Formats: sequence, C-alpha cells, structure tokens
Amino acid sequence: MKLKQTFKALTAVAALTGASLTFAADIDMNADANDLAIQGYDTVAYFTEGKPTQGDAKFTATYKNAIYQFSSAANRDLFRENPEKYAPQYGGYCAMGVALEKKLDTDPTAWHIADNKLYLNLNHAVQKKWLTDVPGYIDTAEANWPEIRTTAAAELNAE
Repeated sequence: MKLKQTFKALTAVAALTGASLTFAADIDMNADANDLAIQGYDTVAYFTEGKPTQGDAKFTATYKNAIYQFSSAANRDLFRENPEKYAPQYGGYCAMGVALEKKLDTDPTAWHIADNKLYLNLNHAVQKKWLTDVPGYIDTAEANWPEIRTTAAAELNAE
C-alpha cells in the first residue's frame, strides 16, 4: 500500500516538474502554438536585406521564450548578440493594434523600419493607415504598451 502511495506521489511530482519545463512564449510575445515568432521570418533580414525573408528551421534562436528562425547562421548570430536590436517592437504584435490598445497578429510582409526599429502590421491595409502618421502612432503605441503588454491578447481583443 505504501509503495502505491509513493508511486502516486512521484507521478504527481513528475507531472508538475514536466509542466514547469513546458516551453511557452512570454505573454508579451506574439508567437504561434509552437512558439514560433513572426511566422518563421528572419527578423535580421529586414535590416540587412531590406525585405522580408523566410527563415530556416536549421538556424534558430530564442528570445523571451519565442523561437526565431533565420535564413543564415550569420543572421542568427547577429540576433543572439543583440536581440533587442532586431526583434520586432511590441513583441511582434501589430504596431497599429498596440496604438489602438489591441494585440493583433501580423503579416510579416507588412513591415516598416523607423529609427532602426522594426514594426509589423496586421496586413497591408492597416500598414497603409500606419504609414500616414508613423511618429504619432509610435508615440501612442509606446504609451499603451506598458499597460497592455502583460494582458493576454484574447482578453484585450474581446473588449
């Protein structure tokens, strides 16, 4: 009987330990169900190549528990040296959405670099609006981000 209780206790501890090791992107990061950031696009390539470039699963790095993919080992290494420089603003959520106090997904091909920072948008139509006043929308998003960054996207977007 004691052996059975001990086994149950060990099983419970193992389950809890396994659960604590589960990898999940931080709440302020926009990642898919597999914790992949920006749909696998190479965040460094926006800066070095000036265009969206699909990453490769061979070249990865993690930042805030999200997995980033890169088109080359060199880009991966640049990211590892300074992830804050290359990671998209607002955890990869739509910059216009953050200005509107929402956490919206993004289209990695709807992007803009301002002041050496990468901003992504929901889609090209939203990006067109974003581009009408980038400095103003950035100011608004910067004011909103501290308030919404730790709130789940589903909770914010339900309002």
